Amino acid sequence: MSSNPLAPSWLAVPDDANVLPGAVWSRNSARDSAGELTIAGVTATTLVERFGTPVYVVDEADVKSRATGIRESFDREFARVGSSAKVYYAGKAFLSIEVARWVTDAGLNIDVASGGELAVALAARVDPSRLGLHGNNKSLAEIDRAVSVGVGAIVIDSLIEISRVAEAATRHGRLQPVRLRINSGVHASTHEYLATAREDQKFGIPLADAAALVALIRAEPSLSFLGLHSHIGSQIFESDGFAEAARRLFALHAELLDGGPVPELNLGGGFGIAYTSVDEPLEIDEVAVRFADIVAGGAAALGIPVPIVAIEPGRSVIGPSTTTLYTVGTIKDVLVEGTDVRKYVSVDGGMSDNVRPSLYGADYSVRLANRSSAAEPALVRIAGKHCESGDIVVRADYLPSDVEPGDLVGVPATGAYGWAMASNYNYLGRPPVVAVIDGEARVIVRGETEEDLLSRDMGLAPQAEEPKK
Repeated sequence: MSSNPLAPSWLAVPDDANVLPGAVWSRNSARDSAGELTIAGVTATTLVERFGTPVYVVDEADVKSRATGIRESFDREFARVGSSAKVYYAGKAFLSIEVARWVTDAGLNIDVASGGELAVALAARVDPSRLGLHGNNKSLAEIDRAVSVGVGAIVIDSLIEISRVAEAATRHGRLQPVRLRINSGVHASTHEYLATAREDQKFGIPLADAAALVALIRAEPSLSFLGLHSHIGSQIFESDGFAEAARRLFALHAELLDGGPVPELNLGGGFGIAYTSVDEPLEIDEVAVRFADIVAGGAAALGIPVPIVAIEPGRSVIGPSTTTLYTVGTIKDVLVEGTDVRKYVSVDGGMSDNVRPSLYGADYSVRLANRSSAAEPALVRIAGKHCESGDIVVRADYLPSDVEPGDLVGVPATGAYGWAMASNYNYLGRPPVVAVIDGEARVIVRGETEEDLLSRDMGLAPQAEEPKK
């Protein structure tokens, strides 16, 4: 079958539109003997009968194995070069009490970027010393709480935060470890909004100003300087950007050693994952090898000790683990330029449960979930139900041409920034998050109901009595 002219150039017509590409789907996703999608031994129809749609389905064993694999890979490779690594799970990708427990049980620390994320980690009883607090505009209350509970590291993002953190540490009688976020000028080759290390942006301190700010940090008796922090972007498939950022940071790192210890170097996260069959991210073992070689080489070139390296993966831990299930509602064959047909398959969710396609132009994949089909593949666009023309879940993929209303479809790799960026647009409740493992399923984040949404509307609150005359 020839490709539909409306398909993007990278998208090939599949030989079998029922196949689940292993790099895209969670490790325990498969089709059973009847052709139905199963995740960790639970069928899609069983999940939908119990929890409805849309529903985020998290392959629990997959999350745990990825978290463990990243820690083991970085432990091994940095031991090889005479140092060690600290792995922080970037909670902004997706954080719940259960997930916080999974990743810390696997040996990871956790990065939080708000008071709310800190509250989740504390509710999970994570040792505060294993937490790091990020943010370009931390409130005084957030700083105070982080210091008071003993958060292991606060990332200083601006000059004013030095005194704010120092004052909180003095008030609570603590010596607060801090890192300084550096804007290295290196950025990943990703979408404009994801490139977070450019000089003209809100995060971090310009490289040229960093030494002066480190001197101010060291002058505060209530602060302990851990080292520099860098984050060059997200969904990165190569190591060249990390290498250049490390090279720039190492020159400053070496200079700072003249004034005192600099035990750590934090190179951030942003490791990419496969969203489509043509995405080819580096395997985590190879990422660890390259990082260790980059850091060891940089230290050797300057004749300094290899620092402890911290990294902050989020998407690469949680992203591939999760599949969002939807129910098909309406289908339209739309003629484009009079001859070519794009099949619009509308589902019962959309940008309220996955805003990334609308916000970033992100690509995703889709497969029938409740059955297999021998029908010829048809180019489809999975559309949401919101009142926005840009409400698209999957821009282009192939499904069997007999897809029909009532079918279930699965969109893989939705674990990162799906639920975390979800909204109540058009008054849709955010879907539940369901964990599956060894043939069992349980809710780890309850879905929202209309009653939940209305409960916050004070128009339903009892009216105060009119004062008596």
